Amino acid sequence: MNKILPVVLSGGSGTRLWPLSREKYPKQLLPLVGEQSMLQATVARLDGIDGLGEPLLVCNEEHRFVVAEQLRVLGKNGKALLEPFGRNTAPALTLAALWAEQQGGDPVLVVMPADHVILDAATFRAAVTHAVGLAEAGMAVTFGITPDCPETGYGYIQQGRALSAGGAAFELARFVEKPNRETAQAYLDAGDFLWNSGIFVMRASTWLAALAHCRADILAACRLALQGGSEDGDFIRVDPAAFGKCPSDSIDYAVMEHLTGTVAGLPKSAVIPLAAGWSDVGAWDALWKVLPKCDEGNAWRGDVMLEGCRNTLAISENRLVACVGLSNLVVVETDDAVLVAHHDATQDVKKIVDRLKADGRSVAQWHRKVYRPWGWYDGVDAGERFQVKRIGVKPGAALSLQMHHHRAEHWIVVSGTARVTKGDEVFLVSENQSTYIPLGVKHRLENPGIVPLEMIEVQSGSYLGEDDIVRFEDTYGRR
Repeated sequence: MNKILPVVLSGGSGTRLWPLSREKYPKQLLPLVGEQSMLQATVARLDGIDGLGEPLLVCNEEHRFVVAEQLRVLGKNGKALLEPFGRNTAPALTLAALWAEQQGGDPVLVVMPADHVILDAATFRAAVTHAVGLAEAGMAVTFGITPDCPETGYGYIQQGRALSAGGAAFELARFVEKPNRETAQAYLDAGDFLWNSGIFVMRASTWLAALAHCRADILAACRLALQGGSEDGDFIRVDPAAFGKCPSDSIDYAVMEHLTGTVAGLPKSAVIPLAAGWSDVGAWDALWKVLPKCDEGNAWRGDVMLEGCRNTLAISENRLVACVGLSNLVVVETDDAVLVAHHDATQDVKKIVDRLKADGRSVAQWHRKVYRPWGWYDGVDAGERFQVKRIGVKPGAALSLQMHHHRAEHWIVVSGTARVTKGDEVFLVSENQSTYIPLGVKHRLENPGIVPLEMIEVQSGSYLGEDDIVRFEDTYGRR
């Protein structure tokens, strides 16, 4: 194993960035800043550091195929450690450290959330390199972001005495919770407080030893969960029952806050100040701050026209969005929702998502376009007893052999060629041809070609939910 193991924590849901970010396809999987997704940018920003190994991603099991595809596009051969449900960051890091221990090494873990922006990757790599040296000596290292305003949305870290010349690293004096405005200003004036970045560097053994001292219950539950799991190619699965008994806690609360003094049996800790254009992009106003802007302070993406606007963020996914005379607003258009919010109220977008969930509306969790390991589908139209979808199947990919109790399907090939299994028949359907799948008949759709297959599916029946699928065979191990 390489001496440095990037551990990317990709478990967040990003509800404050709705409607672009949804529970089933959250912000870390989206290209919010630049062409790469936030997850891809997180992995790529370490490239060039000596001794760097392939990444280990800790993610929700539902996101496994998208995560694997995004790594493939980057040219990475990393592993994905799958959580059946979230238990916060301390168990996620513990599973990663235990897996590293199983591989027979003791690498330095560079632990990064998948949904942060760091604009100056070179400065970040230099800071990580310095942190790796401290971690190799047995220290637990975190990064503190040099503050430029009295921010009340972040926790703070107070730095102690300098550990190296030039103020490159300091003892970690204490963590403090998100302050009110007056307290945040006092921290800024004091000059020895930093924003808590949530990025950590330490050996696997350092974390496990500290956790055994601070939260032995988390360590025991995670050890059982990993022991009862299995590996399937690039996927590492844990035992759901054992992991379900694991307490939920953050890295800060579980361990790091206990390392701010000299305690027998605990490692020494350090904080490295970082000024590298960092943002956790926790809400729309935070995204606006890190995006390139015109002289009037506007940022936009997609088919957008602005007239007489200032400090406005406008995003169009599908249609022309025209904004006239707006100031300090966020306008986001997707194919099934539109958000308009004031900069000062973007934290409250989560309240809209909570209301949507309470009303049972799928728009809180799903985009209209849903990605699957074989490709995607887009719900174009729906009504009483019918539904229309566009379906794209990647070259060489296949849907499961399945049947439905409540619906029939009519498939029309728009481009490419489909191989169709219908009952005992197997045949090809080319462009401008169609076939009909009656209710209750086993069927499978495949793309045997080297170009993407696109088709229109018209469903009809008494119930059209995605849970009306009985799978008999599946290439991707779904049930």
